[in-house]
Formats: sequence, C-alpha cells, structure tokens
Amino acid sequence: MNKFYYNEPRDSYDAIVVGTGISGGWAAKELCEKGLKTLVLERGPMVKHREDYPTANNDPWDYPHGETPTQEMLKRQPKQSRTGYTTRMSSAHWFVDDIDHPYNEIKQFDWMRGYHVGGRSIMWGRQSYRHSDIDFTANKREGIAVDWPVRYKDIKPWYDKVEAYIGVSGENRGLKQLPDGVFEPAFEYNCVEEVFREKVESGFDDGRVVTMGRTAHINSDKKFEGDGRIRCQTRNRCIRGCPFGAYFSSNSSTLPAAEATGNMTLRPDSIVHEIMYDADTQKATGVKVIDRETKETFEFKAKVVFLCASAVASTSILMQSKSDRFPNGMGNDSGELGHNIMDHHFKAGAMGRFEGFEDKYYKGRRPTGLYIPRFRNIGGSTDMKEFKRGYGYQGGGSRGNFTDLIAETRGFGAELKNAIFQPGDWNIGMTAFGEILPYHDNKMMLDYDRLDQWGLPTVTFDAEIRDNELAMRKDMQEQGVEMLKKAGAKDVMGYDAHYGFGNGIHEMGTARMGRDPRTSVVNGYNQLHAVKNVYVTDGAFMTSGACVNPSLTYMAFTARAADHAVNELKKGNI
Repeated sequence: MNKFYYNEPRDSYDAIVVGTGISGGWAAKELCEKGLKTLVLERGPMVKHREDYPTANNDPWDYPHGETPTQEMLKRQPKQSRTGYTTRMSSAHWFVDDIDHPYNEIKQFDWMRGYHVGGRSIMWGRQSYRHSDIDFTANKREGIAVDWPVRYKDIKPWYDKVEAYIGVSGENRGLKQLPDGVFEPAFEYNCVEEVFREKVESGFDDGRVVTMGRTAHINSDKKFEGDGRIRCQTRNRCIRGCPFGAYFSSNSSTLPAAEATGNMTLRPDSIVHEIMYDADTQKATGVKVIDRETKETFEFKAKVVFLCASAVASTSILMQSKSDRFPNGMGNDSGELGHNIMDHHFKAGAMGRFEGFEDKYYKGRRPTGLYIPRFRNIGGSTDMKEFKRGYGYQGGGSRGNFTDLIAETRGFGAELKNAIFQPGDWNIGMTAFGEILPYHDNKMMLDYDRLDQWGLPTVTFDAEIRDNELAMRKDMQEQGVEMLKKAGAKDVMGYDAHYGFGNGIHEMGTARMGRDPRTSVVNGYNQLHAVKNVYVTDGAFMTSGACVNPSLTYMAFTARAADHAVNELKKGNI
C-alpha cells in the first residue's frame, strides 16, 4: 500500500474518482474543494508537474535519429504510431505500448492513450470550444439517436467557470454556432492570415468567419491557480508537458488545487476494473482495483463514484461490473452501453502558397492557429441536402524553410548556400474536423477470450464513417480550395488523406446521456439512471459529438456533476 500520495489511505472515502485526465482532475478539484474526502485512482505511474517532463527542453539534435522513432519503437507501438506524431522521440513515452496494452479491431480504430497521472491532459491539442444549442438540439431536430437532456443555458455557467479557471485565449465573435466565452487575449495573426481572414469574411455571403483558435493557454500576466502557472512562452513543445504550466493540464492546475485542500488521496498504478454494487440499497459501494506492478487486488469504498477514465475505459469498467441486477454491465438496462461511439473525422482540407510577403516573418512558435467555425447547416442558405451537421477548419499560415529546396534545388554553390539561409514561401494549410453521427452499430465490445496481462478482457472496436461523413469530406476539400483561391493563394491543392476511426482522439458516446432510461445510460446530471451514486463525466456520456474539440465540454459537465453530487449527498439522496 505504498502508492499513496498527499494523504494516508483510509478505510472509506466520501468519493472515488477513477482517472486523472481532464475530467478526472476537475472531479477531484471540485469534490475536494467542497469538502469531500476523495480517493483519486490512476492506472498509470505518477507524473509530477515540472519534475517529470523529461523531454520538455530537448532539441531534435538531442536524439540520435532526430524525432524519428526507431524500428524497435514502431514494432511495439504500431497502432499508436498511426497519427504520425505520437511516436516522435520527444513524445512517444507518453503513449502506451501496444504490446503491453492490446486491443482488437474489426475495422481500423486508432485508440491513442496515455496511462499516467494527468492522462491525455498532458498531450491534448488544447483547442477549447463550447457546444451551442444548434448542437444540443440537433438529434431531436433531425430525429437522430436520442435527445440531449440539457440545453446550452444549462451548461453556460459551467463553461464560464471552467474557462475562467483554466485560461482560454481567444476572440468573442458573437456566433450562434460557436458561443462566446471568458477569454484571455487571443494570439496574433501573421501577415498572410490577416489577408486570408479579410478575403474570406468579405468574399462569402454565408456568414463565414475566420478567428484565432481558442486554446487553453494563458496569454496574459493574470494570476491563475495551480502549480506556478505563467504566460505561454510560445515554444510549441506542449505535447511534452509544459514546465511553465502555461497550458491547462491536470498536473499543473486541478490536481494541485485538489491537493491543497488536504482532502485528496492519490493512488497511481491502480487499475480499476469493477464497481461494487449493493442490491439492497441499489447503490455502488466502491471499486475493485488491481495494482499495475504487483498485481495485488484491493477494494476501496466510497459514497459516490466518478468514472473519468476516458470514454472507452469507463465503459469497459461498467461492462465488467456485472451482478444479478446488471448481468450485462452496470447501468446497462437500455443495452446502449458500448454503442454509439463517435469521433471527429478529419485529414481533409486544402493548402496553398502566397506571394508578396517575402519581407515579413513571425515571432515565436504560437501554440494555436486559425479557426473557421462551422458554416454548414446552421439555417437558411447554409443548409445542405448532401449531408447533415457540419465541420470547422483548423490551420494557419507559416513560412517554409531550407527543406523546401530538397525536391527542387535553387542553384548550386554560392547560390545554393545563400538560398539555404533564406526563409521559404508563405503557405496556408487547413484541415477540417467534421461531426460523425451517433450510429448505434458503431460500437465497442469486451473480448473475454483475449485477456491482458492483468487477466482483464480486451476491447474490440467495430466502427466506421458512413455516406453522410463521406459527403461531408468532399465539401471539406472543395470549400478549403475555394477559400484559398478567393484569398489569392497560388498552387492551391485540396486533399483527402486516409482517416481511421479514432484518429481524431475524440472518442465519445459509449454511455450516452438521455432523458429515458430505456434508451440511454446516464441522465442529465451524468448519473447512471439505475445507480444514482455513480457519475460518468468523460467522453462516454456524449449524446452527439458536434464538430468542435470536446474537452471543454467534459470539464463543464464534470464541474456541474460534482456540484450535483455534493448537493445530493447533503440531501441524503445518494
């Protein structure tokens, strides 16, 4: 029992939080600050902010082969490497080993994971956008899946709360499809982006907007809570872990806040695989845990359990939590557990070259870029017959470097030498992120014939995009090309690269929220319909995916659920 940090172990707790990522960190902070003695369980090893970011200050030449992974690494991480960036030498250590942590695919599914304290809050893309009522009402409006049991007005105060706390830089643009927020100053546009923005916003009659990406980075001298969080240094080495705490992570922000209360006990190396259930009280009593290293087994008890292990992991735990009452997994009366899995499809867009700015450059390595909010199917002339829902673009302008000379050298001798010291052409590239509809037969299952090293069932995925998304991808490419041409770009090229389900790293929907226990797993406060003291607040609860990065929404719903849980405990309802 030597894995505990910050506080000594207890026989029983007020609350247990499973997972330390974006939602787990928020659950820990909120529950601890409200006075609950809280046990936080993480299946991976300890990562201390600032101390345990081994590559934070490395340069490419600090590695024998630059950022290129070795063949040995690729043999152990064949699935994790599919993104093209997760297995770079500077970040590969954050992502799991596919041999030690296997999963199964009926169709390609890219399940990118990090098992350590902080989870993917260390490696996330940090883009932070609100869902709008267009998103919360879409299913009902279109007769797809089930209706969200909440609306934007219910979540707005919690968006306000988490944005103000984590620090999100951005611009308020007054858009119905992308609500305004509580923002730090936005990062600056460069010269080609300014031109692009002007041409796009004046060149289309569908309300198309170009704004700076809203990213969870401090961009002022404002004081933020956490472990020494200060302004972004524009190093763009974020995926390695930020020693300045400039971007939001559990390690720099919410977990230190939870620790400061004296109410948190953190235990890493703790694989939660089952929630215990008392049929007489119809409540969960705690969780069963396997020690990652020793494989010892433990039971921890609590009055309330928050599942924040990630959409797939949390649902796996529910599926393994079987009893006479729940033969198919805890809370699975509807049969929806594991179904309706979603992601955001991307890797379709356009790029182009800009002339006339050769005397200009930019300063620093900005951690975000341009964002073009959704402009399809938001009413009036924007509505499309070809597909439902919409997409937004992320991208930006930059100058190339001497590597542009490799394919077609500019001279030789002195001419080449001089060219090498000059920046390359200005370019703008952008890729669209589109919504995937919640198809019931896109699902995950447990395979009890293929167990992991802890004797637990492995996950099997069976999911794919359909005609709706394929039609959307065609439009993603065409509109990207049209915008760049209208902005004056040369050599404009559209692209549609291969997208594997899950590659957006936004898996969600496997324990969806809904009004009716017959068609959903959790209610409007993230409680299991059938077990009121179990809350699911990671991506598993999502009823639809919108087209924006979902992490901010997880945070807002988690804070709201924690507030609800504490009030229900005080009332004696759970």
